[in-house]
Amino acid sequence: MKPRRWLLLLGLLVALCGTGPGPAASAATKVDLALILAVDASRSIDSFEYTLQRKGYAQAFVHPSVVTAITSGEFQRIAVTYVEWSSSGQQAVLVGWTVIDSAESARLFSNALLAAPRRYFDATSVSGAIDFSVSLFPGAAVEPTRRVIDISGDGPNNRGRPSEAARDDAVRSGITINGLAIVNDRPSRPPWPEEAVDKHYREKVIGGPGAFVMVVKGFEAFAVGIRQKLVREIAGRPPGRSLAVVPKRLMNPRR
Repeated sequence: MKPRRWLLLLGLLVALCGTGPGPAASAATKVDLALILAVDASRSIDSFEYTLQRKGYAQAFVHPSVVTAITSGEFQRIAVTYVEWSSSGQQAVLVGWTVIDSAESARLFSNALLAAPRRYFDATSVSGAIDFSVSLFPGAAVEPTRRVIDISGDGPNNRGRPSEAARDDAVRSGITINGLAIVNDRPSRPPWPEEAVDKHYREKVIGGPGAFVMVVKGFEAFAVGIRQKLVREIAGRPPGRSLAVVPKRLMNPRR
């Protein structure tokens, strides 16, 4: 074989060997859970309620019970992102995908959450929030054991396609949707009674293995509710039970 041809062949072999999965091409980080927090920022959420809601999530992530739940799984870490939503086409990522594996990383996520500005103040498209959230999972750059969308809000879907249609599409792709139904006892447009919000979330929002909805009466109880809900979501539930309603006893912070 001529020297030039030999060098070309040698170079090709080296190049092919270099395309293998070396240290720089390591597999995606394994996590126990990829969690999307999809939070209602529609016009029924006034500035007072909005602040309580945002602080509730921020406080929950630095609470010892949540940090313990995160670090007690098989991989001892989760990936989480925070989305705010309102009407159709109004969804925004406020804090991007973050791997939380310690009290320090939880604190950094909490601080980023408090620093992000509000983006929307319009109608309520639960279906839009679900569809947008589903599209975010491929960008997480992690390998999760479970994928969960956590929808919180104080009213039923009133924009976009039916929320149950979006829910069913998400569940078919292996995603679980849990709900936090907020019973708003402050003036809203319109005021939805507890039965309406709870029923809508139970029948038309949540779905998938182990899915559940919690009810919080008033935004003042939001921090307690979201903390208990996060612990339950992170710990996971065995498949086979698709609905569980936790009533107002979560209002008691000593539980």
